[in-house]
Amino acid sequence: MGPYLLRRLVIAIPSLLGISVVLFAVLALAPGDPFGELATNPAIPPEVRMALRVKFGLDDPVPLRYLHWLSAMLHGDWGFSFASRINVDTLILQRLPATLFVIGSAQLLALVVALPVGVYAATRPYSVFDQIANTLAFVGFSLPTFFTGLLLILVFSIQLDWLPFVYRADIDATGWHWYWEQFRQSIMPITVLGLFQGASLTRYVRSAVLDVIRLDYVTTARAKGLGERTVVIKHVVRNAMIPVVTLVALQLPAVFGGAIVTEQIFRIPGIGALLISAILSNDTPVVMAVTFVFACLVVLFNLLADVMYGWLDPRISFG
Repeated sequence: MGPYLLRRLVIAIPSLLGISVVLFAVLALAPGDPFGELATNPAIPPEVRMALRVKFGLDDPVPLRYLHWLSAMLHGDWGFSFASRINVDTLILQRLPATLFVIGSAQLLALVVALPVGVYAATRPYSVFDQIANTLAFVGFSLPTFFTGLLLILVFSIQLDWLPFVYRADIDATGWHWYWEQFRQSIMPITVLGLFQGASLTRYVRSAVLDVIRLDYVTTARAKGLGERTVVIKHVVRNAMIPVVTLVALQLPAVFGGAIVTEQIFRIPGIGALLISAILSNDTPVVMAVTFVFACLVVLFNLLADVMYGWLDPRISFG
């Protein structure tokens, strides 16, 4: 396992370097100037604007700026936010807890819903339960998150007045009341993301279980007198989870992308809202840092998926 992980990490380094080059070049060549508004402000002298551009290297050639950025990243310096006037790593760490809480809870909800529903529907194909589950799954991943988010706000916040529709980072409460308010304001965004991911995952789990449940070794296990529950859990589900692990691992970075829309709808002060505001203000250090973190997540979760293969299927060798 150790040599395999080392090889994968070595392979990941040039991949991340290539991704960083493409991201930096696109952002550097994109229109817009982070200090553009300073040029229209008569209170700021031209020499101050020039000094700021020299300080941050905005007039340097793009390859030289990339090398400076890469050297700073290797030393743990993520850059300076032009809009927020603080270090980028500090800004991201301020926004990260809200995003991780919402996304982690949403993914957990998706797994809790999709795994039992998908397995149960596959063991009873074309039954009433299977048809209902398929219908709800089709509806779930056909509706975009911005529509379901606005629908939940309309019903539970405006009509029923049960839940707050704006996520507040500064809850004026302590103790259990603080946790309760945090839970109340997280219900709708977690539900929107979780059910959207769970709908597509349910279909995938059902398909994977159906492929495995017809194999000869499953018939042999039943012929040996094993109970249906034992056959499904120990022989079917474990092998069916191998392609599902791939989907879940590749979906996790995509969930961060989907959270961008959800965070905008519910005003969650997370990474997605930070990325949108940074794009609108041409805050290129923040945009570069957030997008590069997303790229690192894709590489990391692919590695985790490969490691999970070995645990689920002993036939897979890491030699």
